[in-house]
Amino acid sequence: MTVLTEIAESLQRGEDDRVGHLVRDAIEQQVPALDILNNALLAGMSVIGEQFRLREIFLPDVLLAARAMYAGLDLLKPLLARDGVPRAGRVVLGSVQGDLHDIGKNLVGIMLEGAGFEVIDLGSDVPAKRFVDAAEAHGASVIGVSALLTTTMPVMKAVVELVRARGLNGRLSVIVGGAPVSDAWAREIGADGYGYDAANAVERVRALVK
Repeated sequence: MTVLTEIAESLQRGEDDRVGHLVRDAIEQQVPALDILNNALLAGMSVIGEQFRLREIFLPDVLLAARAMYAGLDLLKPLLARDGVPRAGRVVLGSVQGDLHDIGKNLVGIMLEGAGFEVIDLGSDVPAKRFVDAAEAHGASVIGVSALLTTTMPVMKAVVELVRARGLNGRLSVIVGGAPVSDAWAREIGADGYGYDAANAVERVRALVK
Protein backbone atom coordinates (compact mmCIF):
# COMPACT_ATOMS: atom_id res chain seq x y z
CA MET A 1 0.00 0.00 0.00
CA THR A 2 1.42 3.39 -0.97
CA VAL A 3 1.51 6.30 1.45
CA LEU A 4 -1.11 8.11 -0.69
CA THR A 5 -3.51 5.18 -0.42
CA GLU A 6 -2.89 5.01 3.32
CA ILE A 7 -3.70 8.71 3.66
CA ALA A 8 -6.92 8.35 1.66
CA GLU A 9 -8.09 5.34 3.65
CA SER A 10 -7.17 6.89 7.01
CA LEU A 11 -9.08 10.02 6.02
CA GLN A 12 -12.16 7.96 5.23
CA ARG A 13 -11.94 6.44 8.71
CA GLY A 14 -11.68 9.93 10.24
CA GLU A 15 -8.21 9.33 11.69
CA ASP A 16 -6.97 12.91 11.79
CA ASP A 17 -3.76 12.26 13.78
CA ARG A 18 -2.74 9.45 11.44
CA VAL A 19 -3.50 11.54 8.35
CA GLY A 20 -1.26 14.29 9.73
CA HIS A 21 1.58 11.85 10.39
CA LEU A 22 1.24 10.22 6.97
CA VAL A 23 1.18 13.56 5.14
CA ARG A 24 4.37 14.56 6.97
CA ASP A 25 5.92 11.25 5.91
CA ALA A 26 4.89 11.84 2.30
CA ILE A 27 6.39 15.34 2.35
CA GLU A 28 9.63 13.96 3.79
CA GLN A 29 9.64 11.34 1.03
CA GLN A 30 9.44 14.27 -1.41
CA VAL A 31 6.08 13.24 -2.81
CA PRO A 32 4.83 16.33 -4.71
CA ALA A 33 2.30 18.35 -2.72
CA LEU A 34 -0.13 18.29 -5.64
CA ASP A 35 -0.04 14.48 -5.70
CA ILE A 36 -0.75 14.33 -1.97
CA LEU A 37 -3.64 16.75 -2.44
CA ASN A 38 -5.23 15.10 -5.47
CA ASN A 39 -4.43 11.43 -4.98
CA ALA A 40 -4.80 11.21 -1.20
CA LEU A 41 -6.82 13.98 0.46
CA LEU A 42 -9.23 14.80 -2.37
CA ALA A 43 -9.43 11.15 -3.44
CA GLY A 44 -10.45 10.20 0.09
CA MET A 45 -13.00 13.00 0.37
CA SER A 46 -14.42 12.07 -3.04
CA VAL A 47 -15.28 8.63 -1.64
CA ILE A 48 -16.81 10.27 1.43
CA GLY A 49 -18.87 12.61 -0.75
CA GLU A 50 -20.21 9.72 -2.83
CA GLN A 51 -21.01 7.63 0.25
CA PHE A 52 -22.84 10.59 1.78
CA ARG A 53 -24.77 11.16 -1.45
CA LEU A 54 -25.86 7.51 -1.41
CA ARG A 55 -26.77 7.76 2.31
CA GLU A 56 -24.23 5.06 3.17
CA ILE A 57 -22.73 7.37 5.79
CA PHE A 58 -24.11 10.31 7.74
CA LEU A 59 -23.16 13.82 8.89
CA PRO A 60 -20.93 12.76 11.86
CA ASP A 61 -18.89 10.56 9.49
CA VAL A 62 -18.44 13.45 7.07
CA LEU A 63 -17.34 15.78 9.87
CA LEU A 64 -14.75 13.26 11.11
CA ALA A 65 -13.39 12.82 7.58
CA ALA A 66 -13.30 16.60 7.12
CA ARG A 67 -11.28 17.02 10.31
CA ALA A 68 -8.82 14.46 8.98
CA MET A 69 -8.67 16.25 5.62
CA TYR A 70 -7.88 19.56 7.29
CA ALA A 71 -5.10 17.90 9.34
CA GLY A 72 -3.37 17.11 6.06
CA LEU A 73 -4.42 20.19 4.15
CA ASP A 74 -2.97 22.54 6.77
CA LEU A 75 0.44 20.93 6.20
CA LEU A 76 0.13 21.17 2.43
CA LYS A 77 -1.14 24.73 2.07
CA PRO A 78 2.30 26.42 2.37
CA LEU A 79 3.75 23.99 -0.19
CA LEU A 80 0.86 24.43 -2.60
CA ALA A 81 1.12 28.21 -2.30
CA ARG A 82 4.88 28.04 -2.88
CA ASP A 83 4.37 25.92 -5.99
CA GLY A 84 1.55 28.14 -7.28
CA VAL A 85 -0.87 25.23 -7.52
CA PRO A 86 -4.32 26.39 -8.67
CA ARG A 87 -7.48 25.17 -6.90
CA ALA A 88 -10.57 23.88 -8.71
CA GLY A 89 -12.16 27.31 -8.23
CA ARG A 90 -13.04 29.88 -5.60
CA VAL A 91 -16.48 30.02 -3.97
CA VAL A 92 -17.98 32.60 -1.60
CA LEU A 93 -20.43 30.94 0.77
CA GLY A 94 -22.85 32.17 3.41
CA SER A 95 -26.31 32.09 4.98
CA VAL A 96 -28.41 35.12 4.05
CA GLN A 97 -29.16 38.12 6.22
CA GLY A 98 -31.69 37.32 8.92
CA ASP A 99 -30.80 33.62 8.89
CA LEU A 100 -28.52 32.25 11.60
CA HIS A 101 -28.70 28.61 10.52
CA ASP A 102 -25.38 27.33 9.23
CA ILE A 103 -25.12 23.53 9.62
CA GLY A 104 -26.11 22.84 6.00
CA LYS A 105 -23.97 25.70 4.74
CA ASN A 106 -20.99 24.41 6.72
CA LEU A 107 -21.43 20.95 5.24
CA VAL A 108 -21.48 22.39 1.72
CA GLY A 109 -18.23 24.23 2.52
CA ILE A 110 -16.59 21.02 3.75
CA MET A 111 -17.69 19.11 0.65
CA LEU A 112 -16.49 21.90 -1.66
CA GLU A 113 -13.06 21.98 -0.02
CA GLY A 114 -12.99 18.20 -0.25
CA ALA A 115 -13.58 18.59 -3.99
CA GLY A 116 -10.61 20.93 -4.33
CA PHE A 117 -12.31 24.33 -4.16
CA GLU A 118 -11.13 27.30 -2.14
CA VAL A 119 -14.02 28.43 0.05
CA ILE A 120 -14.47 31.92 1.48
CA ASP A 121 -17.07 31.31 4.19
CA LEU A 122 -18.80 34.52 5.27
CA GLY A 123 -20.78 32.76 8.00
CA SER A 124 -24.44 33.53 8.67
CA ASP A 125 -26.65 36.65 8.59
CA VAL A 126 -24.86 37.94 5.48
CA PRO A 127 -26.33 40.93 3.55
CA ALA A 128 -26.56 40.71 -0.24
CA LYS A 129 -23.93 43.41 -0.75
CA ARG A 130 -21.37 41.55 1.35
CA PHE A 131 -21.71 38.41 -0.80
CA VAL A 132 -20.98 40.33 -3.98
CA ASP A 133 -18.28 42.52 -2.45
CA ALA A 134 -16.47 39.41 -1.16
CA ALA A 135 -16.76 37.65 -4.52
CA GLU A 136 -15.22 40.65 -6.28
CA ALA A 137 -12.49 41.08 -3.66
CA HIS A 138 -11.45 37.42 -3.76
CA GLY A 139 -11.93 36.85 -7.47
CA ALA A 140 -14.51 34.14 -6.88
CA SER A 141 -16.45 32.61 -9.75
CA VAL A 142 -19.39 31.32 -7.69
CA ILE A 143 -21.50 32.65 -4.81
CA GLY A 144 -23.29 30.00 -2.75
CA VAL A 145 -26.30 31.39 -0.84
CA SER A 146 -28.16 29.41 1.83
CA ALA A 147 -31.46 30.04 3.62
CA LEU A 148 -33.50 27.95 6.04
CA LEU A 149 -36.30 30.46 6.61
CA THR A 150 -38.84 31.42 3.94
CA THR A 151 -38.76 34.97 5.30
CA THR A 152 -35.08 35.35 4.39
CA MET A 153 -35.29 33.88 0.88
CA PRO A 154 -35.80 37.30 -0.80
CA VAL A 155 -32.18 38.14 0.11
CA MET A 156 -31.19 35.48 -2.44
CA LYS A 157 -33.00 37.45 -5.13
CA ALA A 158 -31.19 40.59 -3.97
CA VAL A 159 -27.85 38.84 -4.45
CA VAL A 160 -28.75 37.81 -8.01
CA GLU A 161 -29.98 41.32 -8.84
CA LEU A 162 -26.84 42.94 -7.42
CA VAL A 163 -24.61 40.64 -9.50
CA ARG A 164 -26.53 41.77 -12.58
CA ALA A 165 -26.50 45.43 -11.55
CA ARG A 166 -22.72 45.34 -11.32
CA GLY A 167 -22.44 43.66 -14.71
CA LEU A 168 -20.89 40.52 -13.21
CA ASN A 169 -23.33 37.95 -14.58
CA GLY A 170 -21.54 35.72 -17.03
CA ARG A 171 -18.39 35.51 -14.95
CA LEU A 172 -19.94 35.26 -11.47
CA SER A 173 -22.59 32.59 -10.90
CA VAL A 174 -25.05 32.33 -8.00
CA ILE A 175 -26.18 28.98 -6.63
CA VAL A 176 -28.87 28.73 -3.96
CA GLY A 177 -29.90 26.06 -1.48
CA GLY A 178 -31.58 25.33 1.83
CA ALA A 179 -34.63 23.48 3.15
CA PRO A 180 -37.36 25.83 1.79
CA VAL A 181 -35.53 26.53 -1.49
CA SER A 182 -36.48 24.77 -4.72
CA ASP A 183 -35.36 24.59 -8.31
CA ALA A 184 -38.47 26.59 -9.25
CA TRP A 185 -37.45 29.36 -6.84
CA ALA A 186 -33.93 29.41 -8.28
CA ARG A 187 -35.35 29.83 -11.77
CA GLU A 188 -37.82 32.49 -10.61
CA ILE A 189 -35.09 34.72 -9.16
CA GLY A 190 -32.66 34.05 -12.02
CA ALA A 191 -30.07 32.10 -10.02
CA ASP A 192 -27.61 30.02 -12.03
CA GLY A 193 -28.09 26.85 -10.01
CA TYR A 194 -29.84 25.05 -7.17
CA GLY A 195 -28.35 22.43 -4.86
CA TYR A 196 -30.84 20.20 -3.06
CA ASP A 197 -28.15 18.81 -0.73
CA ALA A 198 -24.42 19.21 -0.09
CA ALA A 199 -23.27 16.55 -2.55
CA ASN A 200 -25.52 17.91 -5.28
CA ALA A 201 -24.32 21.46 -4.57
CA VAL A 202 -20.75 20.34 -5.29
CA GLU A 203 -21.85 18.83 -8.61
CA ARG A 204 -23.65 22.04 -9.52
CA VAL A 205 -20.67 24.22 -8.64
CA ARG A 206 -18.37 21.99 -10.70
CA ALA A 207 -20.71 22.43 -13.67
CA LEU A 208 -20.80 26.21 -13.19
CA VAL A 209 -17.04 26.67 -13.09
CA LYS A 210 -16.63 24.60 -16.24
